[in-house]
Amino acid sequence: MNDSDPARHRPGTALAHGVRQALLPGPDDPPGARLPWPLWARVLFLTLLTGATVGLTGGTIAIPLTVFRPPPPTTVAWLLAAAQVVPLLASARWPLAAWRVSALGFLVGGLVLSGRYFFPWPVPGWIAFLVLLFLVALAGAREATAGVGAVTIFGVIAPVVLVGAMPGWFGVILSGMVVLALILGDAIGGRSSAEAELRVRTEQHRQDLARQAVLEERARIARELHDVVAHHMSVIAMQAEAAPYKITDMPPAARQTFEVVRDAAREALTETRRVVGLLRSDDEGAERAPQPGLERLDDLVATARRYGLTIEVAVVGMPRSLGAGVDLSAYRIVQESFSNAARYAPGSAVRAEIHYGPQALRVEVTDDGPRGEAADSPGGGENGADKHGGGHGLVGMRERVTMLGGRLAAGPRGPGWSVVAELPYGDPD
Repeated sequence: MNDSDPARHRPGTALAHGVRQALLPGPDDPPGARLPWPLWARVLFLTLLTGATVGLTGGTIAIPLTVFRPPPPTTVAWLLAAAQVVPLLASARWPLAAWRVSALGFLVGGLVLSGRYFFPWPVPGWIAFLVLLFLVALAGAREATAGVGAVTIFGVIAPVVLVGAMPGWFGVILSGMVVLALILGDAIGGRSSAEAELRVRTEQHRQDLARQAVLEERARIARELHDVVAHHMSVIAMQAEAAPYKITDMPPAARQTFEVVRDAAREALTETRRVVGLLRSDDEGAERAPQPGLERLDDLVATARRYGLTIEVAVVGMPRSLGAGVDLSAYRIVQESFSNAARYAPGSAVRAEIHYGPQALRVEVTDDGPRGEAADSPGGGENGADKHGGGHGLVGMRERVTMLGGRLAAGPRGPGWSVVAELPYGDPD
């Protein structure tokens, strides 16, 4: 029966399934008791379990031979002790299989040793059985635990009471012990399972947030680059349309070629606007707003200074014409770096260096650590920048640099923070 079957969750059906799982080996058997402790604690537990098994086995052999009257044959005492207690050794790895062997040993022992003592099972053996029940509940699903309890009470204790091997009131006490051992194991195992599930879900939630941040940044980059692409496509369309008027005596084939270029540019522009329109928010003015570049670096510096930062800007090398993507990405990286500094290092001294290298533009922004109370970021909360990588700021930087085939390094530097991006020039516009 499938776990998603609603009938599975009815009490009677669930108990029946638990009994089947308890009695019949199968793929649903729990792989082992949940031991959520560090390695040294697990080793200590297994060592104590081994020592307890040896001691309890000895007691389970000795008591029938010395206390029961008449005592059973020595071979019988040894075999019953082996069946009842020795499975405890395997209980940490195969608890349900160990319980099956031990329960059968107790049923046989209760019937074989009937009438020799008011309690047909040696006390050490019963203690081992309770420990085994605890480990079964610690490892198993709740249905299997309920099935183990039902089989133990009605399949092991009840038959021994019915044949007169022990009083009924004592059987009730033993049944209560069984229930308590199973409840304790289920409570501890359930908490451990819940904590493990919570850790898994927390990690999944963190990964989902990271993926969402990446997708949001990619959509934002796409919206921004759409304006750049739209400008160039518009220029292509206008130039293709104007070419026949600028060039006299243009052959019909050339005129037709320019018409194809014009129509293709217009169609591409229309499709681009339609697709990117799906990524836009309610800000309709964004499509008409020009995208910024490093020519607006002074505006960024002025804004950051109003938020209490001390800004120093250095331009190294010979400035050159930049592609629209490189120019926009460099601006956004500086903007996010200033935003992070205002948020996480208020009052700090920030140095921004724009280095025009032979093959790539190098953008480096560093701060010397916080000196005051945090303020709202000068970036205006455009993308929830998080200096330590938990928000969209570093995610956006990384996406922009990756898009251009560059490199990004961000991390602590002394008491402050550093962001270094290398953006290959590519083909200038």
